[in-house]
Amino acid sequence: MPGQEHYFEELCKPEAPLMGNVTGPADCKAQDERFSLIFTLGSFMNNFMTFPAGFIFDRFKTTVARLLAIFLYTTATLTIAFTSADSALLLFLAMPMLTVGGILFLITNLQVGNLFGKHRSTIITLYNGAFDSSSAVFLVIKLLYEQGVSLRASFIFISVCSAWHVGRTFLLMPRGHIPYPLPPNYSYGLCSGKDTTARENSTAESEKLEMGSKEVPPAKEETPGPEQQQEPRSFWSYALSQRFAWHLVWLSVIQLWHYLFIGTLNSLLTNLAGGDRALVSTYTNAFAITQFFGVLCAPWNGLLMDRLKQKYQKEAKSTGSSAMTVALRSAVPSLALTSLLCLGFALCASVPVLPLQYVTFILQVISRSFLYGGNAAFLTLAFPSEHFGKLFGLVMALSAIVSLLQFPIFTFIKGPLQNDPLYVNVTLVLATVLTFVHPFMVYWECRRERSPRATA
Repeated sequence: MPGQEHYFEELCKPEAPLMGNVTGPADCKAQDERFSLIFTLGSFMNNFMTFPAGFIFDRFKTTVARLLAIFLYTTATLTIAFTSADSALLLFLAMPMLTVGGILFLITNLQVGNLFGKHRSTIITLYNGAFDSSSAVFLVIKLLYEQGVSLRASFIFISVCSAWHVGRTFLLMPRGHIPYPLPPNYSYGLCSGKDTTARENSTAESEKLEMGSKEVPPAKEETPGPEQQQEPRSFWSYALSQRFAWHLVWLSVIQLWHYLFIGTLNSLLTNLAGGDRALVSTYTNAFAITQFFGVLCAPWNGLLMDRLKQKYQKEAKSTGSSAMTVALRSAVPSLALTSLLCLGFALCASVPVLPLQYVTFILQVISRSFLYGGNAAFLTLAFPSEHFGKLFGLVMALSAIVSLLQFPIFTFIKGPLQNDPLYVNVTLVLATVLTFVHPFMVYWECRRERSPRATA
């Protein structure tokens, strides 16, 4: 659509004359690179700014974080609405604001899972699936555009819908955080009492002490004294742990695949379709339609984790396993399944057969919904809730730095590789295999913790 609105059209260069004064189709490689750069910047800011967004949520709590999100989101949609071909550079400002506002909304919504007890992971992954499926809104905008509805009208309507977010912020969300586990008679929104914050702080403090004692200690410190057991660990002790490091590798590699695929999708389909615009449009619509199903796929990941957690909790009564071990064990199949889905998606995307891309689209949306839902659910299970916002933001920010590789990779494919991504795909497939180390390390950590108890 931006191309049809003549955004960055000055970057297109006409081909050499075919016959007489007749020129061939314009070479718009530079225009494609400009759009890819905007996408790279937006996706980078979506992740990199999650860390300060998480800090804002942890420090200033729900209402302030959501009001900031509404400001960024609405400003971005209005900017896009009133941007024209002459002011197309404003997209470099609007897209990062849109993504940062969106991630702030997501962070504040994830805590809603705390209200659902044993179904907590299912709700968290459902919210992540909805966030991933939000890209399908652009399919609606695209179809409306093809029916004559302008981009300006569509984005003005989206801007007006921000009134719903304002109402929900003040009427249906807490001023502070939703604690976990929930204290008795907990209320929020219009029904919240004056003592909600006090109860929340009390619950967070007790959870901090509990999590500090549940963490698996080093081999030489398996029987620390009572005072040492009760001492809570700092944020950086978790951020610098091996568990967090391997989770970062797992997220970064899989996310890079998804960003590179989406950022180069139009170029990929154009090459496979031989430049047939109608065929490219058909496949683009098919890809956009599959994005709707992210919200349906993501909860299955959370449901798997919740069911396994309930199963392992029953076993823990006889084996004496800690609550932390039970939570980590329930996450292992989810982590491994997400890596397997990404491997299948990567292999299909690497095969230059156009009809096979339908399978690629299906695997991509399932893998993506499992990735982000599993990421958030794992962080809530493996680390204390008072550090969730910062750890969630940190892992997304660091993975964003890795995602910056997508633009030089795209340029490398367009330039030296002459639109042949074979070597890049093989390298990324091998990197995807590396992600299986993360679930294995989590499983090994649980097994180490269970072994001493079994022999005791």
